Amino acid sequence: MTTVSTVYSGDLRTLATHVRSGQQIITDAPLDNNGKGEAFSPSDLMSASLGSCMLTIMGIAARTHQFSIEGTTLDIAKVMASNPRRVSEIRVRFYMPPGHFNEKQRSILDLAARTCPVALSLHPDLKQTVTFQYPDDER
Repeated sequence: MTTVSTVYSGDLRTLATHVRSGQQIITDAPLDNNGKGEAFSPSDLMSASLGSCMLTIMGIAARTHQFSIEGTTLDIAKVMASNPRRVSEIRVRFYMPPGHFNEKQRSILDLAARTCPVALSLHPDLKQTVTFQYPDDER
C-alpha cells in the first residue's frame, strides 16, 4: 500500500501527499542548489524527520516509564558537504521542559533518541550530534 504520493510540480518543487490523511508537504530546492528556498528542501525534511522521530520515541519511552516530556522542543542544524553534495551532519539540540529529570530518566531519553527508527536508518557516515539541555543544568 502506498504511504506517500509525490508529484513534481516543476521549477524544482514537489508536492508530497500522505495518502491516508491527505496532508501535504511542498518541497523546494534550496537557494544554494538552484532553488527558491521557499519551502522545506528534501534534506530539511530528512533532518526534521530525524528530530520528530526522536521526540516520538522519547515520548513513548517516557510514557512507558511514567514521566512526561511534554513541552520539550528541539533545534536542528544540518551541515552540507560537497563532492558529492550530501548532508554530512545533523545536529539535534533538545531543550527539556522545567521539572527534575533524574539520571535514569535522562539515560532512557538519550537511548530512545539515538535508537529511533530514522536514526537507525540513516547511513552510518552521517554524523548525528545529539545534545540535551535540561533547565537544572549549570552549563
